[in-house]
Amino acid sequence: MRKSNYEKFPSVAVPDSAGSCVTGWAVIADHIRRVGQGRAARRTVVVVECYPGVDEAQVRRDLQARLAPVLTLAMHDALRPPAEIDALVAPFLGGDDPVFGFLSGLTLPQFFDDGKLADLRAQAAAVAEGLVLVVGCGARLVAEGDVLVYADLARWEALLRFRRNESANLGTANHTLAASLQYKRAFFVDWRVADRWKRPLIAQWDFVLDTHLPAEPKLADGEAVRRGLRHAATRPFRVVPFFDPAPWGGQWMKETCDLDRSAKNYGWCFDCVPEENSLLLDLGGVRVELPSLDLVFDQPRALLGDAVHARFGDEFPIRFDFLDTIGGGHLSFQVHPLTEYIQQHFGLHYTQDESYYMLDAGPTTTVYLGLKDGVDPAAMLRDLAAAQDGGAPFDADRYANQWPAKKHDHFLIPAGTVHCSGAEAMVLEISATPYIFTFKLWDWARLGLDGKPRPIHLDHGAANIQWDRTTAWVGENLVNAVTPVATGDGWREERTGLHEREFIETRRHWFTKTVPHETRGGVNVLNLVQGEEVVVESPTGAFEPYVIHYAETFIVPAAVGPYTIRPHGPAVGVECATLKAFVRT
Repeated sequence: MRKSNYEKFPSVAVPDSAGSCVTGWAVIADHIRRVGQGRAARRTVVVVECYPGVDEAQVRRDLQARLAPVLTLAMHDALRPPAEIDALVAPFLGGDDPVFGFLSGLTLPQFFDDGKLADLRAQAAAVAEGLVLVVGCGARLVAEGDVLVYADLARWEALLRFRRNESANLGTANHTLAASLQYKRAFFVDWRVADRWKRPLIAQWDFVLDTHLPAEPKLADGEAVRRGLRHAATRPFRVVPFFDPAPWGGQWMKETCDLDRSAKNYGWCFDCVPEENSLLLDLGGVRVELPSLDLVFDQPRALLGDAVHARFGDEFPIRFDFLDTIGGGHLSFQVHPLTEYIQQHFGLHYTQDESYYMLDAGPTTTVYLGLKDGVDPAAMLRDLAAAQDGGAPFDADRYANQWPAKKHDHFLIPAGTVHCSGAEAMVLEISATPYIFTFKLWDWARLGLDGKPRPIHLDHGAANIQWDRTTAWVGENLVNAVTPVATGDGWREERTGLHEREFIETRRHWFTKTVPHETRGGVNVLNLVQGEEVVVESPTGAFEPYVIHYAETFIVPAAVGPYTIRPHGPAVGVECATLKAFVRT
């Protein structure tokens, strides 16, 4: 097999940024001190805001040891007692539900005790000379500061720290709680609270502190980071993909994406989920890692386009990920909630409509999609409940259609449609962004990676199954609904979906020569689904040529406008194909 050329750590090179990022605590502290003294030499207040999941204690220790402040204040000292915070967030956690809750509208000041905050403010104000260091989530509540440092963290890294028992939820010491429950609390509460606090601060950052690699801390100039975000919104770019095992995981990505061959499997690759992924900015040869959400928050109109921004706000509505079952097993038999259901029960604006595009498939691969004609809903739900209670395994073949699946087939999955990919499939999943809203109906009597049964949500699922989506309707509406759109010299364009109930449109281009594209005022997300290598170019030279390799997902911001894609390097003379998604407007 050929050597993989899949780029696992793509970055955005920021022009004229040399010297704007330093590495190591000693240099970081010296940099902060010099800037602070230049602004307020007699009394300097350094405020270090931290995103949940950042190791506040380590940041405080390392800066305190090198800055030698006359006073150090830790924000955890002003938090309300953990029992009060638990009571504050409990309405959003869904009781005993192990997966689902309700999106919180809480704000960060609600997590702090007013009296304790007042005490910290008084301590800071009482210092007449020297350096005051305030560290932690909510540090700006104590003092505006002469220097504002923001210690940021991508959510994927936060999840890994939960798994390693290195991190707790906001305002708690629940390090040993199951990582899945910590993730749920972060998803519904912590990250929503922290993002509300972060958004207005981005324009004020003096520095950004990157501690994704604790042994290699980096401090980037805030204006250089903002310039990098503006720069990223003017050209094609990729976020940093991350990979994860799964109970059904396969082996295909190990070779194609050059992953650890000794790992048992890889089931997931999240290669365009900006709510979770990182963005690497190359600042003069030093790479600083940020949540890619910072780009969405800071440049929503340039990135998304006016119409998409008007509809979704500063949320990135399109998600691309991989599901690898080659050498693995079936995905869970599942259904996604209808729009009104996700709004009423979980507080989200839109639901997880999706599709499966087959990057690869074995000779006997199938996709379960829709119900067979004449299914008795009561009987199916009884059988699902019995299987969950330890009775006979659920006979999915009795109730659901199995459609043969081959490479480049596209299966459309509007919310409410029962579905799952079978084994021996490499799926490019294209969906709306809501991340954890899958109602598992049956998981083939297997255990999760933690050795425990995976949560089944039969009540939620039963409330959303669309029982009229049966064989004939599915075959006509959801399986390979391909229609020609346009042709040109060496290329042809096809519409492959999604269903009319879904807000995402997908277009496939087959080409041996240059293909013209246009964002038409909305963000585009593409994957190279065939061909070893292509190059994305600007007809006007507005951005540098950008090389993309097989299976890589990339984002073209709305602000780009016209762009072209053509075979490059080893793919010259070979037919290539991209799949493009955008929001219908």
